[in-house]
Amino acid sequence: MPKVTHCTDDENWGQPGYSKKVYAARSFTQKGGWVSVDKVIERIENKYWKIEVSNFQSWFLGFSKFVGEWKTTELETKKILVEYTYSLHSNMAVLYPLNWLFAKIFWRMYMKKALENIRQLAYNEEPYLYP
Repeated sequence: MPKVTHCTDDENWGQPGYSKKVYAARSFTQKGGWVSVDKVIERIENKYWKIEVSNFQSWFLGFSKFVGEWKTTELETKKILVEYTYSLHSNMAVLYPLNWLFAKIFWRMYMKKALENIRQLAYNEEPYLYP
């Protein structure tokens, strides 16, 4: 996955119905620049987020969108259970076996790394807020 460099059009990001454009560095699979749009579908503060990643600017193994859900449950003081799921949507049946492999191998590792990064932000008490 290419490294995200920045986002634009994100003034209302975090509010349901609003989106932001995501930009990434050049990589083996991407030319760099604008790569996708992230949109908040639903948000319940401190409990649940549902986002959609779509409008891919280059071919991405036949995927049309990703839908991510982030659910948090406070188990005790300073102990939060985070449940993070992604649904990967493809519109090319012939690529389903490749899509399945991508999801089971690469995407699973990528999401584990993302969760670990977020865990480190929480342990370091980094500000990570959206209005």
